[in-house]
Amino acid sequence: MRLNKQKFNPITALSILLMTAVMNPVYAESNDEQFELGKQKAKVCMTCHGVDGISTQDPYPNLRGQKIGYLISSLKDYQTRERTSGLAILMQQQADTLSDQDIRDISYFYSMLGKESNSVSDSKTDSNSKL
Repeated sequence: MRLNKQKFNPITALSILLMTAVMNPVYAESNDEQFELGKQKAKVCMTCHGVDGISTQDPYPNLRGQKIGYLISSLKDYQTRERTSGLAILMQQQADTLSDQDIRDISYFYSMLGKESNSVSDSKTDSNSKL
């Protein structure tokens, strides 16, 4: 077995480092944007699942901090009628109105709720709900 020995190129390494540093704030900004979009799109979800993602009614699950993949999969399963138990009929009707982008945005919003980076957003929501 022969190893490919390439010379270390400091210019290439520096370029990669700079691109990472430059792109990271843009990525963070788009995540904040997606969080806010998801929050707006999730208004109807908040009726049953709570403003902060913690349900106040027993039959409805908490969504706060759930894994994004689980939330996306669940909503798509409601759309395809793979989930049929309990109050699935209500979720099927809600999921039917969502585009794939809506599902990603809403799932991102709930998956990020309660994480440290959104504690400012959460505190704004908490103070607004007390008004």
